[in-house]
Amino acid sequence: MPLSNEQKKAYRAIGHTLNPVVTVASNGITSGVLEELNRALDDHELIKIKVSVGDREVKHEVIAELLKQTGAELVQQIGNTALLLRRNPKAKPRLSNLQRD
Repeated sequence: MPLSNEQKKAYRAIGHTLNPVVTVASNGITSGVLEELNRALDDHELIKIKVSVGDREVKHEVIAELLKQTGAELVQQIGNTALLLRRNPKAKPRLSNLQRD
């Protein structure tokens, strides 16, 4: 189910203060990147990632592939930074960026 504009606005407000927790470099999507991304999404639910892979088209393709492989949703993308969301009903309240706010 796609996010409504109101939901995106609320998530962007939360994500504004976050720092990127995963960086995808020029070597692309590796198993280590996917493991770390899944762990971060399970723990925090809402995370920022940095994608430094080259031109705009490649960046969009990498983000689309990450979304497909993790089941996350794209909240916002600005430049090399993307804000991803994947709800976890079993997330620990102390770690979750959604439950802390």
